[in-house]
Amino acid sequence: MDIQRYALMIALALVGWMTLVEWNTFRLEHAQKPATVQAAPVQAAPLENTAAPAPTDIASAPQLAAPSDLPSVHAPEPAVVAQPAAKTDSDTVHISTDTLQLEISLSGGDIVAVSLPKFHAELGRTDLPFRLLQQTADRNYTAQSGLVGPDGTDTAKGRPRFTSAKTSWALADGEDTLVVTLEHATGTGIAILKRYTFKRGSYVSDLEYTIENRSTKNWQAALFGQLRRDSSPDPSATGGALGIQPFVGFASRTVEEKYLKHSFDSLPEEPYNAQTAGGWIALVQHYFVSAWIPVDSQTNRIDMLHSDSGFNIARFTSPLVTVQPGATATLGARFYAGPKDQYRLFDISPGLDLTVDYGWLWWIAQPLFALLYFFATGKLHAFGQVIEIGGGAGNWGVAIILLTLLVKGAFFHLSAASYRSMAKMRKLQPKMLELRDRYGDDRQKLSQETMDLYRKEKVNPLGGCLPILIQMPVFLSLYWVLLESVELRQAPLGAWIHDLSVMDPYFVLPLLMGASMYYQQKLNPPPPDPMQAKVMQFMPIIFTVFFLFFPAGLVLYWLVNNLLSISQQWVITRQIEREN
Repeated sequence: MDIQRYALMIALALVGWMTLVEWNTFRLEHAQKPATVQAAPVQAAPLENTAAPAPTDIASAPQLAAPSDLPSVHAPEPAVVAQPAAKTDSDTVHISTDTLQLEISLSGGDIVAVSLPKFHAELGRTDLPFRLLQQTADRNYTAQSGLVGPDGTDTAKGRPRFTSAKTSWALADGEDTLVVTLEHATGTGIAILKRYTFKRGSYVSDLEYTIENRSTKNWQAALFGQLRRDSSPDPSATGGALGIQPFVGFASRTVEEKYLKHSFDSLPEEPYNAQTAGGWIALVQHYFVSAWIPVDSQTNRIDMLHSDSGFNIARFTSPLVTVQPGATATLGARFYAGPKDQYRLFDISPGLDLTVDYGWLWWIAQPLFALLYFFATGKLHAFGQVIEIGGGAGNWGVAIILLTLLVKGAFFHLSAASYRSMAKMRKLQPKMLELRDRYGDDRQKLSQETMDLYRKEKVNPLGGCLPILIQMPVFLSLYWVLLESVELRQAPLGAWIHDLSVMDPYFVLPLLMGASMYYQQKLNPPPPDPMQAKVMQFMPIIFTVFFLFFPAGLVLYWLVNNLLSISQQWVITRQIEREN
């Protein structure tokens, strides 16, 4: 029995199988079902019915289910939810900074649209920024906030109406901060200001409510912030049998759970709620994320649910605040809408960088990404510190090649042992064929004589397979790094490769990879069994088909790794042959 060849076949099959499993994990397990509800109209409407439980630490009033998509901290007055009026240009405030383009509805003061001018919706379309939040027929995805409770402005009757001094705000050249102020008059002696503060170069919006109590009674309410989205698929999904269908869903962090993911499909049957000091809620999709980050010094309630109206909702609700007559109070939180830049997210809130999900091999993927980032930018991130070394390649494709060289160097001696074992096995082929001819009808005797030959020649039949298995975790980790890292989105290599995060448009790299795998196979000792030989001949074809649909960056890594392996194996094989 040719143990070495069988073991090698098993090892290669495992590589292919595990690669396909990882792909399907990324594509299918987290894929969302098509939207089952019609998208809501563009108008920012009062929020629909849900059965969300009321926060238990906010008010002593009976805990009733709110008749809207808002959290309930006080039994609302019986009323019919107000219907939205037809939208006009004055219903929306437009805001523009160097990193964000937003639309804020004056009904509720919600963020109803966010575009990212530094990220293009389509490759080469610099005039078309990527839309993260939107209210259209294709997708309903908004970031809402307000005041709920005994004196809250957001009730079953509808959302508060704000006014703005301007309908268009822009961060001027030379300025680093833009403050947009919305005003709401309650008519009961309470003046409410809702401020959004934007900073140059930042994807964080600071939300602040200022409540001035000019009445003769105490005023009580709690701040909430929520992300509301329908079940439409991720706009980054490419479709097809092997297309990218990434995870779209919620994530959260509490004191007890450092990082939790919640798929939309699970919310109807398993709504989530918790109370925690600080924490955050996020809506994760491929390459981008939005998140509410409440004040970490207070105890907040976190809820995730599927509303009766068909929306998926993640929210935080802060403790109830009392403002005495003649006093002024402020309530606030931060909102992030932008790329899944793990180093930027790390600085914003603990654990928010975990939304860049590298799976169970994160402990290998994280240092691989740090090295990849260093080769591309010349900056090394470690333990929250940035070390400017300089000399970055400025090209993520070149960075992948440099990382491949480094990984190959780390496994140099292990690979050398593997190739020596294969070369020795190649030398033994004539003797093994002789044994097969002599004991072909006696399988037990053939196996015994083969093992005796291995011991006599000091050859380990598994020596060529174990190094492949050991390197698999590195390959799978890099697979997740290349799929999850927004830095590689629309990053060019050069020539015909304009985006390393999608498949090669002309399949040149996968075909070269298949050819390199075929040539590398020829350097190995041919299996004496004809059936084995036929199976091995199909391995390069099978892998080539897999890699046709993989991101070009991943295929580039595998191709370069194969070329380095061929060079090393060729040299070692020639050395063994000269010794013979």
